[in-house]
Amino acid sequence: METSDRRDRVLHLLKTRGPASASDLARRLDMTRMGARQHLARLEEDGLVREQPPSSEGRTIGRPAKVWCLTKDGHGRFPTGYAELAVELIANVRDSVGAEAFATLLALRTERAVADYRARLPGNSTPLARRVAALARLRTQEGYMAQSRTQRDGSVLLIENHCPICVAAEMCQSLCASELDVFRASLGKGVEVSREEHLLDGASRCVYRVIAKRSD
Repeated sequence: METSDRRDRVLHLLKTRGPASASDLARRLDMTRMGARQHLARLEEDGLVREQPPSSEGRTIGRPAKVWCLTKDGHGRFPTGYAELAVELIANVRDSVGAEAFATLLALRTERAVADYRARLPGNSTPLARRVAALARLRTQEGYMAQSRTQRDGSVLLIENHCPICVAAEMCQSLCASELDVFRASLGKGVEVSREEHLLDGASRCVYRVIAKRSD
């Protein structure tokens, strides 16, 4: 396998699984720890990864391992949905129609997205984990590199490892707020959806927790 291909695999794994040590990457990518360190060193030189202070949780003895994550440029290696054009269009539309009319346009976008997801997602009688998994597949088709994970408490995480509209969302944060509204409306009144990690707050991904409401 070409060296560039291996580095792309390192980037992809950090994107989809989050921060990891050289040992973790070596195990997951079937390479030596020395090889993983060499790839990370080169990617760090290119400004695509950086060392992240490791969590102290679960470590009481010895020096903690280095943990690596993507930089902003590293995230930028993944598709961003014609970000510059999107930003320009948003600015032009908002300036042309005014803030109130622009908010109406965003609300219309939300309504259409909800209608589309509801038509393609399993019904409310389907187990929550399957419904969130189906939503993750739809989001992946749209470029969000999404996945779902069922938790011990019965909640389900919707994890989006990439945001193709991130640059546009930095300029118009109402886009992010409307995404949360879309998930809540699409999954139905019987669930609660909260955002636990957010790219725009400096996280490496967006994570939403979906919980079935208790019936009284």
